[in-house]
Amino acid sequence: MKPHAPRVTGALVFTTATAAALIVAVTAGGAGAEPAEPSPQAAPGGVTYREAGRFTTAGKPRDLLLHPESKNLYVGSDDLADTADVNEGGLYVLNPGDGSVRSTVTRIPGPTGTLGRRAVTRIGAALPGDGVVFGYPLRGIGTARTGDETAAGAWVAGATVTDIGPGTGPGTALVAQGPVLAEVDLATAAVRRSLTLEGGDSFAVDAARKTVWFTDFANRRLYKVDTERLAVVATVELPAGEGFGGFTEVDPQTGAVWVGLDNSVVVYAATGTRLGALSGKDLPRAARFDSATGQAFVVWQDAGDPSLPGSDNDGTLTVHRSVDLTELVRPVVLPGNHVQLGVASLAVQPGAEVVLVSSPAQGTITRLERFVPPEPSPDPSSHPSPSPDPSASAPSPGSSAGTPTGPGPATSPAASPAPAGSTAAPGAVVGGTGGKPPAAGAAPAPAPHGSLASTGTTVLSLAGTAAALTLAGWALIRFRGGRPGRTGPG
Repeated sequence: MKPHAPRVTGALVFTTATAAALIVAVTAGGAGAEPAEPSPQAAPGGVTYREAGRFTTAGKPRDLLLHPESKNLYVGSDDLADTADVNEGGLYVLNPGDGSVRSTVTRIPGPTGTLGRRAVTRIGAALPGDGVVFGYPLRGIGTARTGDETAAGAWVAGATVTDIGPGTGPGTALVAQGPVLAEVDLATAAVRRSLTLEGGDSFAVDAARKTVWFTDFANRRLYKVDTERLAVVATVELPAGEGFGGFTEVDPQTGAVWVGLDNSVVVYAATGTRLGALSGKDLPRAARFDSATGQAFVVWQDAGDPSLPGSDNDGTLTVHRSVDLTELVRPVVLPGNHVQLGVASLAVQPGAEVVLVSSPAQGTITRLERFVPPEPSPDPSSHPSPSPDPSASAPSPGSSAGTPTGPGPATSPAASPAPAGSTAAPGAVVGGTGGKPPAAGAAPAPAPHGSLASTGTTVLSLAGTAAALTLAGWALIRFRGGRPGRTGPG
């Protein structure tokens, strides 16, 4: 056989190399003919807000203000129609965490100074430290703080007050009496100065830019008023429509003014240039801004009329990036929130972790907390199983890293005992067999696209194939050595 040694060696090397290449290819690239590729990740559910509480401790809520310093939640409230034996109207101070009542203002001055329980329909501004300025029908302007039972207040002369906001200096407030914008003294309600516009009844104050945006929904106009001179400096034409107005609010960070109209929200820059619009199936009725995150929050109320197309009795909260109106979270359904019994309001905790939304129709305030879905589970095709990899088992005698390198009967790594000093846990599968069997239980489903979990099984199978190929190589050599006509080395 010596003359045939080169041919024998070549045959054995070829056979062994073929088996080794198969094992290495599977170990490196995974089982199967197609190349490995990452499994598609499940689309995340998205950031949203979840209901964390529903407060029924403040009558029929009409307006909300979360005080920036004291952190108290102020609620202007009306009487609930279904509680005829109790009048819930007044100004409430709640704990925003659980809705518990911290105090209630029930004694509010009437037109002649007579104290009585009255509805508080609007909250105009926060007082320094704690407390608020509020409005009550028909022309009342009041102030109160936590712990007060009696409010300080006075009545403005003239027409019904239709809106109220912070004044330009201490001890003042701005009020709208239909198309008249006036600055009044808080203590006496005396008018210090006023401006009569062509129409309108509501406004929003941009204190940082010394501007008031006064909205005339009927004539579809928006007036920009300089508060230092109390004069109109620009007029913006609003989109044509039916004339239904929802709100006028200013983003304190950018100075943009957001106007709720019909089923849309139109947004204008501080200069009056139109930035864009939002639209929906419901009616936009309130908006607030969070300067810490640059987000805008809009409450859309259902019309509450079953005869109208799309009316389902549910409202919606949407959240947007204020600079470009991009929707940032999944819309939040507000069950039963409709406009038939009053307009909703909302308050946003700085940082936007908590949003509070009122529903006058239900007599509730809903606490919503920001929810961030957990990170998706790791893809098993890219993260090895914590179990020992069978392909990394101890090498058999005469081999390197489990890959056969020479002739002779191939020894499957599956039959190799665990090497001395192995750190495999008792009962772990070492080299594919051996050790105790795994604990009983449902076997994990194989991961797609060449996962490492299936590689060990494939390697064991190919190791057997390698052994068969090696034996076949020896048989071929012996056969060729005894073939008729073979005369010597070729």
